[in-house]
Amino acid sequence: MKQISTRFSMAVHTLSLIDMCPLECTGDFIAASVNTNPVVIRRIMSMLKKAGLIEVRAGVGGAYLLRKPEQITLLDIYRAVHAADENQLFGIHGDSNIACPVGRSIEQVLQQELLDAQHVMEQRLARTTLDQLNEQFAMTSSSIEQ
Repeated sequence: MKQISTRFSMAVHTLSLIDMCPLECTGDFIAASVNTNPVVIRRIMSMLKKAGLIEVRAGVGGAYLLRKPEQITLLDIYRAVHAADENQLFGIHGDSNIACPVGRSIEQVLQQELLDAQHVMEQRLARTTLDQLNEQFAMTSSSIEQ
């Protein structure tokens, strides 16, 4: 069973931290917050940089957003950390038995349904910005502290 990648949530976490505290956002700082290995975060930051979402300060540490948080959508982040060939949320098992009435046509029949579902998900991600999430993080944090 193929598991949906956690890179997306880690990338959102990373970008939110960079927005909230850019001077402290070294790979180690972010990795401690995400509770993962710094190498994983450096890979994610490299993908975000390649996508034009962040710039990393060489030598002094830290990173900063290249666009305002209200201009970065969840779809931008999703696309940044998923290669074009794995941007399909759903996969279809291969090597089905062509002698089976389902096996011989499962891909053809199911493919459009899955593409439509992917499209709906992407439309939803495009409606939410990093800024909107950061506001929710701040509200949730303040209610937990009380």
